[in-house]
Amino acid sequence: MDNSKVGELIYHLRKEKGLTQKQLADQMNISDRTISKWERGYGCPDVTLLPSLSTLLGVNIENILDGELSSNQFVGGNMKKSNYFVCPSCNNIVLATGDISISCCGRKIERLEAKKATVEEKLLITEVDHEWFISNDHPMTKNHYISFIAVATGDQVQIIKQYPEWSLQTRIPKRKHGKLLWYDTKFGLFYQLL
Repeated sequence: MDNSKVGELIYHLRKEKGLTQKQLADQMNISDRTISKWERGYGCPDVTLLPSLSTLLGVNIENILDGELSSNQFVGGNMKKSNYFVCPSCNNIVLATGDISISCCGRKIERLEAKKATVEEKLLITEVDHEWFISNDHPMTKNHYISFIAVATGDQVQIIKQYPEWSLQTRIPKRKHGKLLWYDTKFGLFYQLL
């Protein structure tokens, strides 16, 4: 850990928030001399202070310790190339159009890799009244179910939440050239082309 990089980052983030050293110190119940010492690279925050410093400055603890914020490169606007994340503890669903670092329930969540569905794994799609009717005979038990279905086209994504112990059936407007994705709580993220 480079104390001068950490200090410089704290300085810039504090200024961004419009806080003086005294104001930041008061909110953390420490002296403004401590903030000054960090910003000049003569020390770094104690591990017990990192969570409150992270909250006050609006950045992850990892970024503070690295002493830098890394910018994402613009990936583009094709929503079919979006990244999906699911928390293993609470099944929270997150969608991102670029590289992102996410945590939920105290854990870092890794991006899901979508696997192309085999003929046996594919969802059944039929056309009804200019809509796609999507269904499957998945058992949908409490311990093993399809958590969500997503339809992605170049410019939009529609996510439909699914629940255990309900049959898997949904209708969505028919679109051209899309990708159907779904998350199986045991086997991961799958896709098939529409």
